[in-house]
Amino acid sequence: MNTPIKHDKDCFNISQLRINTWNSLKKSTQRLVKSKLDKKPSKEEVISYLDNLTVIEDYWSFPGRETIRTLRQMLERKEYTALNNYVTENIRMLVSESYREDNIDKKGRQPATKKVAVTKQANSENYFEVLLVDNLNPKEEEEVKDRFRAIRGSSEKLTYDLLTVTTFQDALIASLFNYNIQACVIRYGVPFKSKNDLRYISPYISRVLTQSYEHETELDLGLIIGNLIKVFRPELDVYYVTDTAVSEIDDNSLNNFRRIFYRKEDIQELHLSIIRGVQERYTTPFYSALRAYSQKPTSVFHAMPISRGNSVFKSGWIKDFGDFYGRNLFLAETSATTGGLDSLLQPTGPIKEAQELASKAYGSEHTFFATNGTSTSNKIVVQALIEPEDLVLVDRDCHKSHHYGLVLAGAYPVYLDSYSLERYSMYGAVTTKTITDKLLQLKAAGKLHKVKMLLLTNCTFDGVVYNVEKVMEAALAIKPDIIFLWDEAWFAFARFTYIYKQRTAMFVADKLKKKYHSQEYKDKYAALKTAKDPVVNQMPDPNEVKVRVYSTQSTHKTLSAFRQGSMIHIHDEEFKRKAEDSFSEAYMTHTTTSPNYQILASLDVGRRQVQFEGFEMVEKSIEMAMILRVKINEHPLLRKYFDILTVRDIIPEDYRKSGIGNYYDADTGNSNMESAWATDEFVLDPTKINLFIGKTGMDGDTFKNRYLMDQFGIQINKTSRNSVLFMTNIGTTRGSVTYLIGALLKIAKQLDEENEALNTEEAKLVQAQIISLTEDVPPLPHFSNFHSSFQAVPGVPGGDIRAAYFLAYREENCTYIKLSETLQALEEGRELVSSSFVIPYPPGFPILVPGQVVSKGILEFFIKLDVSEIHGYRPDLGLKIFTKEALDRKNPIEVNAVKKLPSQKMKPKLKKSILK
Repeated sequence: MNTPIKHDKDCFNISQLRINTWNSLKKSTQRLVKSKLDKKPSKEEVISYLDNLTVIEDYWSFPGRETIRTLRQMLERKEYTALNNYVTENIRMLVSESYREDNIDKKGRQPATKKVAVTKQANSENYFEVLLVDNLNPKEEEEVKDRFRAIRGSSEKLTYDLLTVTTFQDALIASLFNYNIQACVIRYGVPFKSKNDLRYISPYISRVLTQSYEHETELDLGLIIGNLIKVFRPELDVYYVTDTAVSEIDDNSLNNFRRIFYRKEDIQELHLSIIRGVQERYTTPFYSALRAYSQKPTSVFHAMPISRGNSVFKSGWIKDFGDFYGRNLFLAETSATTGGLDSLLQPTGPIKEAQELASKAYGSEHTFFATNGTSTSNKIVVQALIEPEDLVLVDRDCHKSHHYGLVLAGAYPVYLDSYSLERYSMYGAVTTKTITDKLLQLKAAGKLHKVKMLLLTNCTFDGVVYNVEKVMEAALAIKPDIIFLWDEAWFAFARFTYIYKQRTAMFVADKLKKKYHSQEYKDKYAALKTAKDPVVNQMPDPNEVKVRVYSTQSTHKTLSAFRQGSMIHIHDEEFKRKAEDSFSEAYMTHTTTSPNYQILASLDVGRRQVQFEGFEMVEKSIEMAMILRVKINEHPLLRKYFDILTVRDIIPEDYRKSGIGNYYDADTGNSNMESAWATDEFVLDPTKINLFIGKTGMDGDTFKNRYLMDQFGIQINKTSRNSVLFMTNIGTTRGSVTYLIGALLKIAKQLDEENEALNTEEAKLVQAQIISLTEDVPPLPHFSNFHSSFQAVPGVPGGDIRAAYFLAYREENCTYIKLSETLQALEEGRELVSSSFVIPYPPGFPILVPGQVVSKGILEFFIKLDVSEIHGYRPDLGLKIFTKEALDRKNPIEVNAVKKLPSQKMKPKLKKSILK
């Protein structure tokens, strides 16, 4: 073997490296064809690329190791033109993914020798690969493949190729890189170390190379492979083939294997089990039921004249509406809950089954669908778990639905401040120290027993991701029964790749539950406690700790689902005993009795997709983000006006134990982000791409509207005072990334032309604007405090936001003050208290809540805030605040309740609840 060519430093993952290496081979064979004409062919470069591809293709069925052998033979026979054509055809099939289609030769799925017209049939196959881990020689390998091919039926809609590997390391590499694998068959008795030269792919297999199981027995290695695959890719079906007794297999391994076979059993049973396992994941109970219902001949004597399209297609005025959406949408539009369908509020059929499948896919104990978006999901969870006067620790810059949910529940919010990034007019996240300090402060005040929940956003709008495990362990060490609500509105996709998954709520909940229940942890805790080791104070007490974790996800934001499609995931040890009934009531309260069936069907189908393609699609969305970062970082004209905010820009050094400050460096290429995600307190999701535009002299809104939308039709996620936020997702393509880069180049050239045409005075104005956006940035204020009238306990964190909210319902309790007069009022000693939520867009969260004291810092930020959309603020009237008289009342809620309707008699029960 020749020394492998150095891998491309710009490749984020092995899939990108694979395509780049194939393309390099293509260029090399083209040069070889050309050199043949000059009578001086040079084969060394081609051989080097083939050597590199030999390592990569060992972990894929197509093109696979057989294709590489064929290419080497063509090279040896000096068939250079045929070699180039064969390489080109393989690349075409690889990039277009046409090798997955049913008109390709099944034996190795090699390109057909003759061109075949591709006609994709409605019943075309769904292609996948089965990983067989067994220490076979080449002859035995081919015999096994032939046996599997012979047993497959020609009419099956599911078809697969067998990919064989012979060692522990090779099995892990294949399962981590080959997204076509949907099932693994592991035979006991495999060696540990790979026989391949792994240097070329070593930057991408650190997880494999750090696995220290080399001295385990071959029997144990087979079980360990199965256990690790279920950690890294839990969606896969794993089977074990052995000669040993079941009693020799530990319980954990038994749970991880879908089925255990013995060598003497017929291979047909294994084949049928593989097909059955894939079919179960492919099942979409509600979507299939809705589709079947839509094809039934029915007569509608109920609500919804639009059902079946009857009111649309026979109309002379709105038929175009029906033509636009098509008949299937209206055939599936119904209010029926019987006839094969189900009720979302009390599911017993296909919706129940669909939610159970989603629960399995997302790693929860329970999953509930929501058709009103995550805003409603958040309110459901808060109302289900929180009672009036409970204390809830919540990040101040969370989504507004949480603030309103706390009002409805009557909770006392204890606001937590995130670290600020003033230069970019954005906030980061709440540090673990901030959380523990607040808990200890409440403990010292004798109020820890009132603390019910910690509510945090993961990941944030701008891509800051918490170390979920660290946060939960630190909080549980102080308050062992605290409930966690993780708002994962922008993180639904994270479950389907291991780097991300380890920072998700459901994964960590399951991990901690197993940890605290283990005898090993209990013994360690007892030993440290006996020794009076102070470390024990940082460990949750296993005798008291309860893992209670809830997650809300906007499935529609990052996965395939219709708008407002959301899920609530639960991993709560106390759910059955303490929360199931209240959750049901809260779910009934906020969920419509007329849910949109199309949204529910999309949640069902979206779950199917991520169980088969989630791993592949999430990896590709990260790849697209890294490509975009590389192109902008390296282009001199783009760098003139734009900067991609890096990890070090968004996450301060104190929170980056790994020391990684950027996922891409022009000199060294892509850094190992895995180490950062394993250790750092905060990490940056690379798919959230903050583009700093301060050097253009335009604010985010102007740049978005004048250039991105008006000229290029590019939608973006968010703007700030001097940045815009792009986001790649599972639907992002190379074409869309190329289009965005092209648009930014055209904008940069346009800015060059505009700046060159400026006269002296105009240039000064532009420069002043640039300085304003890059240097003269407004300070970001933190939460001030609740006014004494609304403090839960004087001097103790927590405020009665509900009392303030409803006090503002009476007009005489409020007044307005012009923004220009506010600072003067503060200097004169006047106390200003907000009577409403004030939410500027951006940043999109309240800078003031009802009952909050208006500080000088908040006002200075407000005055410098150059955004046009501010909810809760009227420029013509000013800032809405409480009157001094309203604040001076000793018990404003009681006075307000008594005065509200003096002429009407109130029922005692109602009056009591209001006065409370």
